[in-house]
Amino acid sequence: MQPELERFFSPDYATARDRFRDAARAAGASLDALGIEARGPRHEPLSIDIARIGERDARSVLLHTSGLHGVEAFAGAAVQLAALEDMPAPPAGCALVLAHVLNPYGMAWLRRANENNVDLNRNFLRRDERWDGAPALYARLDPLLNPLTPPGPDRFRLRLALRALRHGLRAPRQAIAEGQYEFPRGLFYGGKTLERGPRLYLDWLRRNLAQACRVLALDLHTGLGRRGEETLILEPGCNTTPAAGLMRALGRRLVDPAAEQVAYRARGVMGGVLQQTMPDARIDFVLQEIGTAAAVTVLHALREENRLHHHGEFRLSHPAKLALCEALSPASIDWRRRAVRHGLSLLHGAAAWTFRK
Repeated sequence: MQPELERFFSPDYATARDRFRDAARAAGASLDALGIEARGPRHEPLSIDIARIGERDARSVLLHTSGLHGVEAFAGAAVQLAALEDMPAPPAGCALVLAHVLNPYGMAWLRRANENNVDLNRNFLRRDERWDGAPALYARLDPLLNPLTPPGPDRFRLRLALRALRHGLRAPRQAIAEGQYEFPRGLFYGGKTLERGPRLYLDWLRRNLAQACRVLALDLHTGLGRRGEETLILEPGCNTTPAAGLMRALGRRLVDPAAEQVAYRARGVMGGVLQQTMPDARIDFVLQEIGTAAAVTVLHALREENRLHHHGEFRLSHPAKLALCEALSPASIDWRRRAVRHGLSLLHGAAAWTFRK
């Protein structure tokens, strides 16, 4: 492979989708497009595109997803495009499935949330969970997090620091990022029902992976962690292989929230419903984060873009949109090369374990 890994990054959703489809066809993959009702900036159709290489009734499946958080999709889509050029064909009885941009609206419009302002990684509630509630501290932070004004200077960082002095660092971080179901225009809103995109995706899994006995799912995100470095996180309650076994298999350190302190714990995460979706399979789920910027920088960018979306001038070239894109998909060539390298390395390690004889 050529060293210029940044070439796999695309400038926008439509380009990334066309490149993915072309590369999937060239690799001999089957393709499915799950269309959503929302449209892109040029009124173009939006879809979750899924490429499958290998047997339709494969028993061992490596499942890779990108773009659950919209604007974060640029890195995940680049890794998937590189994988279509770089990955060897799965052996008999195995399949590689690449789900391209689970939140196409968010990528197209440079948003983390979807067309209904739903954070899709807070939208996968289990059957026994209620679509309501918010951390008590989130309600108190709502005026600071979600002001009813367009983007603009308002001493946000200072005011947030004062909150941290009052409540400590961990409590506000947990309250903000956990997921909330009471403030529909707010950050980290989980919705009131399963959104169309996630519903279509889970239905596809039920129909197409019914024969799978073993599934390793990788979900790529950006933002959390040191810039350009990866963090691999297990989601509690959704892995059948012990953490130590997965670490040995993948040759990497994994953060196990059940045993270690993590930045925060979230409700409604995608990994938590995969076992319900594919009850006959042994499922392991690893979330891969590629760090971009300090947490307060990312939060401020999310806040300003959300203010723009609800109260400002709605255009892609607005500084708040560009700042969010830079916070979650930096333009740095070095960062982009490292992101693709991390993504491909994990995919290769996961394939070696999943497709073992």
